[in-house]
Amino acid sequence: MGNKFCILIVSVFLLKGCTTTPTGRTQLKLMPSNRLAEMGNQSFNQMKENKSLSQNKLYQKRTRCITDRLLIAIGKNPKEWKVQVFQDETPNAFALPGGNMGVHTGMIELVKNNDQLAAVMGHEIGHVLADHGNERVSQGLVTQVGLTSAQLALGMDSTKDQFIFAALGLGAQFGVLMPFSRHQESEADSLGLKYMALAGFDPREASELWRLMGKGKSVSKLEEFLSTHPSPDSRVKELSASAPSYLTSYNANRNKEPCP
Repeated sequence: MGNKFCILIVSVFLLKGCTTTPTGRTQLKLMPSNRLAEMGNQSFNQMKENKSLSQNKLYQKRTRCITDRLLIAIGKNPKEWKVQVFQDETPNAFALPGGNMGVHTGMIELVKNNDQLAAVMGHEIGHVLADHGNERVSQGLVTQVGLTSAQLALGMDSTKDQFIFAALGLGAQFGVLMPFSRHQESEADSLGLKYMALAGFDPREASELWRLMGKGKSVSKLEEFLSTHPSPDSRVKELSASAPSYLTSYNANRNKEPCP
């Protein structure tokens, strides 16, 4: 009787956390959205204090403009998002819950045009709007620390904060450490294509971006199998196949005022 009761409680607890992503995929979300946003804001503020910020005003204006266009196109308020360019030569960008966008100078200098930069930023916005951080935290709480500990963590038990930060992908220095799953990466790619097309950026440039990312780098099939990320070659193939379905949207929105 006791075991059946526990199973029932677990089932109800998990059922309440089952939702769907913008693409219709079922996901587990147990974290209160406001708490996750607070942690994202805290992490972003720490990163701005600990990492070098770019003083390039053109880079700042460019990333802000692209972010605004993407958000406006999907009905979001750009004023609710913070955008920061970090002086870092690695080609990277990230977005955190709470509406926080970070772009490395290395990514801005890698891309050949604003369409490619929009592909990166649309992808990162997709991660946030699909609640991939919440999904990763929720899965980790249940599978790694158990239901009881998950309930404690969701009840604002501060002793669990470090676990949540880690599951969210943030380490002690609040750097983005953990990759998203393959399903989440593919979903963010799909959402990114949709967002950039609606904002008037060419979705065909997303695959060109990943050609640049993979240029000169050999990623074996074994490495891809062991990794949670698709290889650049796989990403190029998938994005190239998907992009044509967004061209109608792109052509209808392409005559927007260009970003610098």
